[in-house]
Amino acid sequence: MKRSKRLVSMTRYIIEHPRTLISLPFFVEEYASAKSSISEDLTIIDERFRQEGVGYLESIAGASGGIKYIPAYSREFGETFVQEVCDKLSDTERLLPGGYLFMSDLLGEPVTIDTIGKLFASAFVDRDIDAVMTVATKGIPLAYAVATHLNVPVVIARRDPKVTEGSTVSINYVSGSTRKIQTMVLTKRSLQQGSKVCIIDDFMKAGGTINGMKSLLKEFDAEVAGIGVLAEAEDEEEERVVDDYVSLTQILHVDDRTKEIEVQPGNLLQRLS
Repeated sequence: MKRSKRLVSMTRYIIEHPRTLISLPFFVEEYASAKSSISEDLTIIDERFRQEGVGYLESIAGASGGIKYIPAYSREFGETFVQEVCDKLSDTERLLPGGYLFMSDLLGEPVTIDTIGKLFASAFVDRDIDAVMTVATKGIPLAYAVATHLNVPVVIARRDPKVTEGSTVSINYVSGSTRKIQTMVLTKRSLQQGSKVCIIDDFMKAGGTINGMKSLLKEFDAEVAGIGVLAEAEDEEEERVVDDYVSLTQILHVDDRTKEIEVQPGNLLQRLS
């Protein structure tokens, strides 16, 4: 196989297997090429990834070593996209009662949701994550996008147990916005004890739902490895119960009467190099 064709094939395989250890012997056998040629190809791919700001190849030494593709998208890559999302969320047609914004269209756009997943995966590039967790239902597509680029499974907490999921663990928590007691359940088979979990949600005001997921994870002796939200809303009347998180956008001001919305980039861009 010519080098040009081999480079295309290797790049495709690497991108489709993020954060997965791929041994050099695998490539040597797959493309019937010398180890030195494969090493040169990987150097070319790594240099190109870094130049384009889409990540890098991490080299693992030793007999069982190889390379891992680490998705680490640059701040320059994310700035334009995040601003576009802010502009879309600033559309007054999105206003809903209670100061909420309609975001289902963004969560339904494959390219948009995939890019959001890339950025969150990049923000948590230094974390050892075993699973991504969200609560049904709007956070599900977002969680799957993030999990795709972290190459880990998705765990979905629900408000009500499903008979098809077997035995579950449930907790009661206080909703940050309504101050009401609510229930959250997670099937026992969905998460291994001691897992390191990244929590992803679409919208956060006071953070009661995220706090509920954190409490649920304690029942599995699981560790919160990171928290990401698509949009955080400032609410002067509510005290935020979550402080260590990454947000793509920040909703500063919403006025139903004057039809005003002010949205700016969240702190996620600060996590990108």
